[in-house]
Amino acid sequence: MQNHTLSPETLRRLQNASTATIATLLYKQGYTNCYIQGVSCLNEKRAKLVGPAFTLRYIASRVDTDQLEAFRSADHPQRVAVETCPAGHVLVMDCRQDASAASAGSILLTRLEVRGAAGCVTDGGVRDATGAGQLSMPVFAAKPSAPTNLTKHHAVDINVPISCGGVPVYPGDVLVGDGDGVMVIPAHLVEMIAEAAEPMELFEEFVLQEVRHGVPIIGLYPPTDPDTLVRFNNWKAVHGAN
Repeated sequence: MQNHTLSPETLRRLQNASTATIATLLYKQGYTNCYIQGVSCLNEKRAKLVGPAFTLRYIASRVDTDQLEAFRSADHPQRVAVETCPAGHVLVMDCRQDASAASAGSILLTRLEVRGAAGCVTDGGVRDATGAGQLSMPVFAAKPSAPTNLTKHHAVDINVPISCGGVPVYPGDVLVGDGDGVMVIPAHLVEMIAEAAEPMELFEEFVLQEVRHGVPIIGLYPPTDPDTLVRFNNWKAVHGAN
């Protein structure tokens, strides 16, 4: 993706789209492995996550390279990633789905928030998780984990293709996260998925109202009964929806 900045309209559409809707739309395009496995939102208010990926890759640590003194280096990739992740982007960390140690803690995550990051997603652990959970910036992780990353993780690469929770993530792919988890939208599909999500969300809002009024699912969802679309169009007119 040449331009990693989302247009205001695309950003608005994705902020209003559920990960369930995005998963279905990606499935229609043949993409079945875009849901990051094993992560959930640490934030108490379950903030919505939307933003392009800025990646950090860890490999397994080794005793000769990962002593505490490693953090004194000004070019330590974990620290550099935190200080270079662009505003509006999501820092995505590949920890090989190993949450037995942290990938970051509340201090580094607070620095990300102050710098304007859109969020953080890691398939590893997060230490000082209570503090991380109180941030306004959404944080998705496998679980709280007290040990420092150096005990299990060695940071090696910034903004390269990675895997996170078993999903390929390329720099510039767009992540959307909510209470159901995190979806990764390949960069070349972002505009199309965002545009398709809006009418799908609107139709599902109508369907939910119909169900609450006692309408049976068959013929309604999917709308195989022609009268369903008639009622939907009438509903849109009443509610001023396009």
